[in-house]
Amino acid sequence: MSSSSSSSSPNPLGSLPQLPTVEGSNPQRAAVDAFKIAVAVQVAAVIGKDVKDVYLGIDTGKVNLGTKIDLSIAVARFRLGGKPAEWADKVAAAFVANEYISTVTSANGLLMFQVNHANFAKAVLGQIHSYPSPTSDIPGYDSNAYGCNPVVGKGKKVIVEFSSPNIAKPFHAGHLRSTIIGAFTANLYETFGWEVIRMNYLGDWGKQFGLLAVGFKRHGSEEALTADAIKHLFDVYVKVNQDMEAEKLAGSQETEDEARLFFKNLEEGDATSHALWSRFRDLSIERYKETYARLNIHYDVYSGESQVATKSMTEAISTLQEMGVVGEKDGALIADLTKYKLEKTVVRKKDGTTIYITRDIGAAKERYAKYKFDKMIYVVASQQNLHLAQFFKVLELMGYEWAKDGRLEHINFGMVTGMSTRRGTVKFLNDILEAAAETMMEQMRRNEAKFALIENPERCADVLGMSAVKIQDMGAKRHLDYTFDLKKMTAFEGDTGVYLQYAHVRLASVQRKNPNIVMPEDISLVKTELLVEDKAHDIVYLLSLYPDVVSTAYKTNEPSAIVTFAFKLAHAISSAWDGLRVQNVEVELGTARLYLFISARDVLATALKLLTLEPLDRM
Repeated sequence: MSSSSSSSSPNPLGSLPQLPTVEGSNPQRAAVDAFKIAVAVQVAAVIGKDVKDVYLGIDTGKVNLGTKIDLSIAVARFRLGGKPAEWADKVAAAFVANEYISTVTSANGLLMFQVNHANFAKAVLGQIHSYPSPTSDIPGYDSNAYGCNPVVGKGKKVIVEFSSPNIAKPFHAGHLRSTIIGAFTANLYETFGWEVIRMNYLGDWGKQFGLLAVGFKRHGSEEALTADAIKHLFDVYVKVNQDMEAEKLAGSQETEDEARLFFKNLEEGDATSHALWSRFRDLSIERYKETYARLNIHYDVYSGESQVATKSMTEAISTLQEMGVVGEKDGALIADLTKYKLEKTVVRKKDGTTIYITRDIGAAKERYAKYKFDKMIYVVASQQNLHLAQFFKVLELMGYEWAKDGRLEHINFGMVTGMSTRRGTVKFLNDILEAAAETMMEQMRRNEAKFALIENPERCADVLGMSAVKIQDMGAKRHLDYTFDLKKMTAFEGDTGVYLQYAHVRLASVQRKNPNIVMPEDISLVKTELLVEDKAHDIVYLLSLYPDVVSTAYKTNEPSAIVTFAFKLAHAISSAWDGLRVQNVEVELGTARLYLFISARDVLATALKLLTLEPLDRM
């Protein structure tokens, strides 16, 4: 099926009667909005309310009262006086069926409407077709896809800082949350028209480098470093932390003092310290880039704590002192934020070294000077809630306009439990992805006939493994903690990333298996009125809701909203296979059903790509 751009496509509502413009609606982006307006017009005329107010009171989705419905209104929400059931009955009595709405049912103050299925299908599928069709061989996300609303953020710029792992430590499952939620957020903002700068602010500065240097001196091996730098640096980091724990029990802090001295020398520009730090940093970055490429994630800027200019931090501290935001205690500078219920925070240690918040302040100043952003988003675990709140408040107290009115936002998330870098119990992401890919390969080989048709089975297995890991992570509300469970992630049964990929593969196969059906250039000629089955309407209805699902995700920063939609669509498609056969039916009916399945494939692919997944055509 060919696709044309939305700017050149005809109005998907076609010859349907003109409706009033309602603020907050966008029928050209979401055809279902037109049908909601049609309901609002009739209801408003009876109850004496503004069409906009009624429109905002319309709910989508099914109500379990024994009646299959598309749109509903709880009349009580309008506080009309009298009994809601009587008002609902009045509306139902005055209702006139038209090209948009077929029926209305009144029950206990609830109005339930059915859309005109034939016109609804033509409008929704035509609208989907008016957007570029996503192709699975292009892994990146198309921000001009169905569900987009570029007017919202037109002319605005946002920085999304995400992932931000600590240099010289392996990329583990805990980093995955920030990485995929951040990449999803960046995709989402592009969907709404923002210019997005994807930034990876690496943890490449701080006392941990002192610990690593001390550890490498004691436990390091040049041979092991050359063979596998990331693994060896991790082993060193674990051992030096064990040294430090043992010293604490003995009443000593020799290792901690050595580490602090190394970092102090590093900050003061000591060449030997800098050379070792730079070597660790460079080796780690190269490995990170490989991992991000494998995860189908990219960045516009690689930055880091070490890149923040000393001048920026010095000026920030001077400003804090001049404005009375900080006070000195035992040689340290402290911001007292207790009156904002944010406790106290150190901005400079007593030995003169900087800490996270000092560098964060300097980095934020530099970013605004360079990018003039309208918004900056930090995708960081909920463990850092207090730190981010203190950081934002300090910037606000410093008088920066760009730090006020919600222009700085923290998107937080729960932790992946059961792992600790210091104790060595962490699960590394590359190991996780390898294990997931191996499991997928074993499953794929069970059907040798299908396996032989896969052009690149290794790549396919890898994509399936990543889909399993990502969907398990993004499937629940992001603020919730979860325990990492590779076996559960890679299961072929239940709602998993594998199931979503399988749904897309089945949809992609329909067109391959029906080469005799050629979709017309003028897609309006497809007889969508033949899609009379409830299963067909269920799919069309879900497809119509996708723009609003994306809008909800944009407002809540919740990838789980997209995951939930994708599963609902996959379930609806699965239940429709037997009843909506494309083969061995009359050509016009087969064409209409194929059109439905192609549209479903395109929307599912768009949702998967928004979630940073690459849709597969075969598995």
